[in-house]
Amino acid sequence: MNSGAGSTRRPDAAGPDPAQFRVHVVTQAIRLFTEYGYESTTVEQIAAAAGVSRRTFFRQFRSKEDVIFADHESLLDQVSEYLSGRFDDPWAAASDAAQLVFGHFRDRRELSVWRYRVVQRVPALRERELVTTYRYERLFTDFLRAAVPGEKPIRIVSFAAAMTSAHNFLLRAMIRGDETATSEALARELFELRRTFGVVPGRGGDTALQAPRAVTVVTYPPDASPAEVAEQVRRQLEADPSFGSNPIRH
Repeated sequence: MNSGAGSTRRPDAAGPDPAQFRVHVVTQAIRLFTEYGYESTTVEQIAAAAGVSRRTFFRQFRSKEDVIFADHESLLDQVSEYLSGRFDDPWAAASDAAQLVFGHFRDRRELSVWRYRVVQRVPALRERELVTTYRYERLFTDFLRAAVPGEKPIRIVSFAAAMTSAHNFLLRAMIRGDETATSEALARELFELRRTFGVVPGRGGDTALQAPRAVTVVTYPPDASPAEVAEQVRRQLEADPSFGSNPIRH
């Protein structure tokens, strides 16, 4: 992106929209990190490329490291706001929030590729990335604990961890160029994950994927003949409201 006189006015034009302004600075910073290396790029270079002063840079970001993960901060706020609503199915809502994150990076794939390359080269940034990942997982966990208070905590923690891991696996695959790592693929995997945990989307929220099959208990005298026992079983099954939906298997 050209950093000449024409681009120096862009941040002023974006001034009324802080989010767009931050995206502009982040884009310039990650581009410089990719071209010259993270350690070799200075704050002054980033500010010059973005067309802002050093002072303006530090009003928005505390450090170069903060620039790398700036859109994650914005995304965490967006996810938190989304999950602050009321949902008939909290498990599906958590999955939808994960797809919101995936969609953000899919729509900015080139920038995501640049960031991925920079982070992989710098151990301190990889550690920061792990912390950021945990913050998403904790956000999902806290949401589900509040939305499904009767659920076992370990089940909620396990679901949030599995969902975050599935999302991150496909996100990295998408960034590396795997054409099968799509939003649709993520939606399928998250649905299968809800099936694994025994919950499905719907008005019931924490709804069992399949209700346990009813068990019919038949009592009969010890001297009853096989025909009499069979007749008693038939009567009990016919009296069962679910009779007919669960065929007897021989």
